[in-house]
Amino acid sequence: MHWRGRKILVTGGAGFLGSNLCHALAARGARVVALDGFLLGGGANPANLDGADVELVRGDIREIDLRSLCEGAEVIFNLAAQTSHMGGQRDPLVDIAVNAVAQVRLIQAAREAAPDAVVVHASTRQFYGRAQYLPVDEQHPVAPPDANGVSKFAGEQYWMIEHRVQGRPVVSLRLTNCYGPRLRIRDARQTFLGIWIRRVLEGEPFEVWGGDQLRDMTYVDDVTQAFIAAAENPSCHGRIFNIGGAPPASLRELADLMVRLSGGTARYTTREFPADRASIDIGSYHANDSAFRAATLWSPKVGLEEGISRSLDWYRDRLGAYL
Repeated sequence: MHWRGRKILVTGGAGFLGSNLCHALAARGARVVALDGFLLGGGANPANLDGADVELVRGDIREIDLRSLCEGAEVIFNLAAQTSHMGGQRDPLVDIAVNAVAQVRLIQAAREAAPDAVVVHASTRQFYGRAQYLPVDEQHPVAPPDANGVSKFAGEQYWMIEHRVQGRPVVSLRLTNCYGPRLRIRDARQTFLGIWIRRVLEGEPFEVWGGDQLRDMTYVDDVTQAFIAAAENPSCHGRIFNIGGAPPASLRELADLMVRLSGGTARYTTREFPADRASIDIGSYHANDSAFRAATLWSPKVGLEEGISRSLDWYRDRLGAYL
């Protein structure tokens, strides 16, 4: 696909993944429109789009006129979501409004204003719940462990219905733990690694809950390339894919790596999961993403040590903008 001059809509475009995608698309010459509602507690940050030739539209996907934004778009990267697990548990109605009802609003607007646009939808491995086997492939049973997983699954399925009924080219990418520049690090609302990075750079100890759980972490540049590859490959249309990353490591191994990359100055403590988190913890997870690799020839390029080192370096001079 030639991106130069094409109108691309990125919902959630000022957030972690959306902003990195906006930078990459703008660098390819695309006319990028980034929509973001800057919801309280979300990952959106105006600093995320610094230096990118992107039109930023501030608006809540639940309320804004989506038809005019979709008009003329050739690709829609749909990353607008409420992603906090505990936020969904506390207020599932907000989850449903953003992750399900607003998705239907966007589907209807795109049907009217951009009927031929390719849609790449940001989904999550959260749907699988506690893994029955590892690595987890796309045939694994779906058993969302919390309210956020239910609302996100509903949103994904509305998009897949749009493909099956309307014939729209839709791809859904079920992401694992993503990290890197522009991640929300003020707390753990996006991923545990965010608050770890903050604590390390502030010289404070961080907490490891449990420690034996396995995770496959995906560096943001690899995630960005996965989104672009999904849009560019017609063989992906109408399909749902897992996206993995580096070989799995335990949380304790990740913590030890953080300590080593800090030059030995970082430190951590381990503790049991808080009761409200233990009930929705999924245990160990890592993805079988062989289907996406076969369809696109994509593979992650950035290993854990390099990715965490890059992340720490990136935030050192920008910490104030992310707290």
